[in-house]
Order: sequence, then C-alpha cells, then structure tokens
Amino acid sequence: MKETILQYLGFERYRVSHTEKLVSALGAFLGILLVFYSSTYFLQDSSSYLIVASMGASAVLLFAVPHGPLSQPWPLIGGHLISAVIGISCAKFIPDIFIAAPLAVGIAVGAMYYFHCIHPPGGATALSAVVGGNTVHELGYQFMLTPVLINVIAIISVAIIFNYFFKWRRYPAYLAQKMASANKDTSDGSYGAISHEDFVYALSEFESFIDISENDLLKIYDLVTQRHQSTNIQHHELKNGHYYSNGEYGDLWSVRQIVDWADTEDSGEEQLIYKIIAGADRRNSGVMTKNAFSRWAKHEVIRDEDNWRRVDED
Repeated sequence: MKETILQYLGFERYRVSHTEKLVSALGAFLGILLVFYSSTYFLQDSSSYLIVASMGASAVLLFAVPHGPLSQPWPLIGGHLISAVIGISCAKFIPDIFIAAPLAVGIAVGAMYYFHCIHPPGGATALSAVVGGNTVHELGYQFMLTPVLINVIAIISVAIIFNYFFKWRRYPAYLAQKMASANKDTSDGSYGAISHEDFVYALSEFESFIDISENDLLKIYDLVTQRHQSTNIQHHELKNGHYYSNGEYGDLWSVRQIVDWADTEDSGEEQLIYKIIAGADRRNSGVMTKNAFSRWAKHEVIRDEDNWRRVDED
C-alpha cells in the first residue's frame, strides 16, 4: 500500500551522493548571490525580489539538474527573454491584470514551445512583468535587458565556471558529452541493436515534453546493455542465505533468498529452498534444483536502504 501511494505521488528516491547534493546547494547559493546583487542594483524596491524568485527557480535546474534539457543555455536565455517580452506586452496593452497575468504565462508557455526553449522559470518572469508593480512597468521593455538579461548572464556565468571544477557536472551538457565521446568511439552512430534513428523515432512518438535528452537516453541504454551482457550465475557460485535477482523489468522483477539446501555434493541437481523477498509473488517460497535456480538468477544483490543493489557494484 505504501509503495502504491508513493508511486501515485511520483515520489522518487534520488540515488545521489551527499557530495553531489552539497555541490548543488553551494552552486545555487553562489548563482543567486550574484543574481540578487544585480537585481537590487537595477530595482531598488521590493519588485527586485520577484526577479530573484524567477532566477531562484532557474538555479534549481542549473545546479541540481545541470545536464537536463530544461537547464541548457538556450532554454535559459530564450525562456527568460521571450517570456519577459510577452509579460511586458501584456502589462502595457491589457489593463485588466486578472486577464493580463494568466494570458502572459499562457502565451509564454506556447512561445517557449515554438522557439524550442522551454524553461519553467520563464513563466515566473512573464508573470513578474505583469504583477511587478510600478517600478517594473516604468521600465517597459528595458525590463528585458535590466535586470532580466543581466541576471541571466550572471547565473549562466556562475553555472559554467562553478560546474567546470567538477568533471561529472560540466555545463552546458555539450561539454560533458564531448568528454564522454573522447573516451568512447561512437562514430558508427549506433548502440548495440538500437540505432540513433530508433531513439529519435521513439522520442517523436511521445505527445508530451520529456525532461530527458536523447544523449542521456543513449548513455542509459549503453550502461544497461553493458550490464545485461553478463552471463548467468553458475550453480557452484550460489551461496546459502544470499539474495539473487532475475534482472527482469516491471512486474516480472523478483528477488529470492536461498534459505536452505543439501550440502552433500557439489551438484547442480541438488534441491534448494528459496523465499521470494521482493517483486513478483513476494512472501511466497518454492523448491527447485541448483541448475534451475542458476538459470533464473541473473545476479546476486544486497539490500541498500530502500533499494536492491548488485553485489558486483561494490
């Protein structure tokens, strides 16, 4: 029941190190520190905090998800600037704020789609231009340059410089992909039995925006296929009391623990008793030969907090 509720809510257990979490937090702090000062320099009243709020959302993307499609330079720059122009226009030409505000955000979303620069904080920028008060309204289209463009330049500069010191976080994503390609020859454009064109077609079949890039999908597929090519466990490698997974997906996935067997001889035909610990048919048990169990088992696993991890990952 608990797992069903968590899945319904979209709860994700981020398998991220403490170092990565702290680095993300530090980067966001430095980015917003510079954005805050640039905002207060150009806007002297409380309206400046609306701009900081917009850039604060960008900081989450740039420093917590630096390789995400929504975090890249063009979505960041285009998303904020295009949304700023739309917001200013709605504020100038639509006197009713109850119409201008939602219309600004709606048009901004559509424009970001058409200009291939979807950046969620852009919606906040469009809204800020409408509800930002007299100071923002008096700036007019200058609002797009000061403070929006200056703040964009500030935060993207911090993202590029700060993330450069951590090779696994190089920003923009192109730098990380370039580094990866230098360590692996992908000149044939294919990944095993699935080609570049297959991924492009699969992505095009989705009707909604997917917050993952084609290159990230290819990398995930590459890592999975490398792991999947490993051979099954041999019967003489099985250990009493240890846990094993069948390596399947979705409802077919299962983890079994060997709870008893006969130690009379090293034969694959000996019977063993197992208990299903997780996945399909959980809490059931069964009996099979060592040979049959080794054909079922793909790899040995251990419990790692709320997840199961392969033993050969150590």
